[in-house]
Amino acid sequence: MGKLIQRQKIRYRIRKKVAGTATKPRLSVFRSNADIYAQLIDDVNGLTLASASSRDKDIAAQKVTKIEKSKLVGATIARKATELGLNTVVFDRGGNLYHGRVKSVADGAREGGLQF
Repeated sequence: MGKLIQRQKIRYRIRKKVAGTATKPRLSVFRSNADIYAQLIDDVNGLTLASASSRDKDIAAQKVTKIEKSKLVGATIARKATELGLNTVVFDRGGNLYHGRVKSVADGAREGGLQF
């Protein structure tokens, strides 16, 4: 079994237990080799409330490591969530280990004022 298939199975297992609502959305993290993306998702209505990524102009312009960029993505998504009046979210690591860049997104979001 390949790594991608294994990760997809883990993702499905997580998604069975984790769901977002309008008042407590799901903070979904997608990690590619080069970039990292975060979304606040309301699963009940099927809407993306806010998103941030390392490809945003203000984050991509900074010459820092990928882990530090991930922390900036977390802070950005936290700022957008507070603008929407949200302060609690459900964290969805997207089948990745809670380590490295995925962990730094969560840390940045916590420092930005979000609660998990």
